[in-house]
Amino acid sequence: MTTKRSSRTSVKSASGLHPHVLVVHGPNLNLLGNREPGHYGLDTLDDINRALVSRGESVGAQIETFQHNHEGALIDRVHQAARDHVDFIVINPAGYTHTSVALRDALAASAIPFVEIHLSNIYARESFRHHSYFSDLAVGVVSGLGAHGYELALEYALRHLQNRTPHGSQKTEKAH
Repeated sequence: MTTKRSSRTSVKSASGLHPHVLVVHGPNLNLLGNREPGHYGLDTLDDINRALVSRGESVGAQIETFQHNHEGALIDRVHQAARDHVDFIVINPAGYTHTSVALRDALAASAIPFVEIHLSNIYARESFRHHSYFSDLAVGVVSGLGAHGYELALEYALRHLQNRTPHGSQKTEKAH
């Protein structure tokens, strides 16, 4: 099932455009709230998406969410993100974390910075979950903080985008 929610507001970012963040949810995350609450918590995907979109609206950012259970649909959405001028991606690849070279390649090809997110602590679970095909490409990884991890990843993305120069590069602090 595909879910899509987005916010559009009028505040401009440092680059003169609305910051556009895409939140991608991988397979089985549509079952949040019911699926293994000991690992994933009681928040539903709609709860998470509403909170993220609301936060985006509060700072003038466009937050778009997308969930799909099929690898190809996720890859297609990442490809489309580059054409849509998405500035940042927050992605929970879910089970594809440990298996999908193709989704990794799509993220690499898009050249859009991203944070990898996991609701559970993948390093405290089965050994096959300890390897991620995404972590070495990600700006950062948030793991084991439940739904709050999405909020932290979004806050990082918004700060990252706030620090852009008009030409898209990151501002640097001058030494005193």
